[in-house]
Amino acid sequence: MKAARFYGRNDIRIDDIPEPATRPGTVKVEVEWCGICGTDLHEYLDGPIFAPPADAPHPLTGETVPITLGHEFAGVVAEVGDGVDDVRIGDRVVVEPYIICGRCDACRNGRYNVCQSLGFVGLSGYGGGFSQFVVAERRWIHPLGELATDVGALIEPLAVAYHAVRLSGAKPSHSAVVFGAGPIGLVTTASLRAADIEQVIVVERAAVRKAKAEIAGAAHVLDPTAGDVVEQLLDLTDGRGADVSFECAGIDAVLSSAIRSTRAGGTCVNVAIWGHEARVAMNDLVFREINVLGSLAYANDHPATIEMVASGRVDPYQFITGRIALDDIVKSGFEELISNKEENVKILVKP
Repeated sequence: MKAARFYGRNDIRIDDIPEPATRPGTVKVEVEWCGICGTDLHEYLDGPIFAPPADAPHPLTGETVPITLGHEFAGVVAEVGDGVDDVRIGDRVVVEPYIICGRCDACRNGRYNVCQSLGFVGLSGYGGGFSQFVVAERRWIHPLGELATDVGALIEPLAVAYHAVRLSGAKPSHSAVVFGAGPIGLVTTASLRAADIEQVIVVERAAVRKAKAEIAGAAHVLDPTAGDVVEQLLDLTDGRGADVSFECAGIDAVLSSAIRSTRAGGTCVNVAIWGHEARVAMNDLVFREINVLGSLAYANDHPATIEMVASGRVDPYQFITGRIALDDIVKSGFEELISNKEENVKILVKP
């Protein structure tokens, strides 16, 4: 079968590799759609980062580059292994793409998303969604019901947002501010609206992304180049600040604004994965007792995220900005997202 494999910086190749074999307790999924994630872009531009380099195999998979990329994928069940009797061939499913040890303290306490040896299908080995077939343990297979598989490919990034909103403790009576209207900022905005938070404010400077933020459900979109964004936010919240804020950019100045925009005793959730050590003015936290939470991916959030989409509380099609074939993944996928990142949200690949 054909697969898009990551060899190193700026080096993704379409290879012909063996089809994976189904094992007891596993499900073989024929991938229909897989989204290109910002993490995939980071690997392409600067990797290996999360992908295990040649001299450091992943502790659980034992694999190194080259690896098949793709962790935002959905498809149909092609085969089930011995002991699997609750999904059927032809079922539409999404795969929660985790590789975990199951033994560390985090895993034993249900926080498997911060496993000490955490890995991801499509980044750490065990195949990936930019290929025709993926085999995964039954526990990671989530039925989509009547949802189509192109929507299914968006469940993973939406689950990231659902998890962050859940951790924040946001309530309908709260105000929320999202810093950054890239893909994660947009799905966070949509998830906040799905949770009935009416006053959702987005901070974004790019005109195209401002428009997308409004479609995603932002009640107000603030331009940080139009004046002090913290003052703008305080004006909208009667001087209090937002009850919850979400940093989705991974930029020091943005994190500072997010903290200073949060009301006394409020919560600032960091959703971004940072490419450098963040600088934080600790007194901005201490003097107003701001809670800062880190939010990583998702844990036990896929079923609720699927229900959120199935109920119509989020329109996932607003995030799909392109559909391409596997052979076009570099030029029409990765290079397109890099050169036109403000215009694109999610490009789906059909393996």
